[in-house]
Amino acid sequence: MSVVTLHSTRFGRLEIPREAVIDFPAGLIGLGGDRYALLAREEDSAFIWLHSLEDPELAIPVTNPWRFFPTYEVELSDDEADRIGIEDSEATSVYVTVRAAEALEDFCANLAAPILISGTVGHQIINQAPDAPVRAPLFAGLTDQDVKAA
Repeated sequence: MSVVTLHSTRFGRLEIPREAVIDFPAGLIGLGGDRYALLAREEDSAFIWLHSLEDPELAIPVTNPWRFFPTYEVELSDDEADRIGIEDSEATSVYVTVRAAEALEDFCANLAAPILISGTVGHQIINQAPDAPVRAPLFAGLTDQDVKAA
């Protein structure tokens, strides 16, 4: 099994299986590089890191949008689906970037520009769904007790 070594300022030295490397041929909006890997502290973590293999300091938190937004929809045109090579939506993983903040109730997810990963190729797209804000609150309904528990 072939591996790629990631020297992360956040996680130290990591060995990533080559088949876990995700290529973003069009890059990611506002970020450099085109090779990333998904890193999770635990298998069932709500938040994981999309870490650049080219920049040891670049890692952005992402999450599965349906964990927080059960009615979330991703809509893209047939032309866009053809351009990025999405043939089977069931075999495509969807992530959204997370904007962290000091207070949990201020954490937001970008539902307007999800990241689609099919196999080892990823694309960030512009979601055509009408209810897909750039800053959707992740914990908007938290009570004081929920905040203390988190």
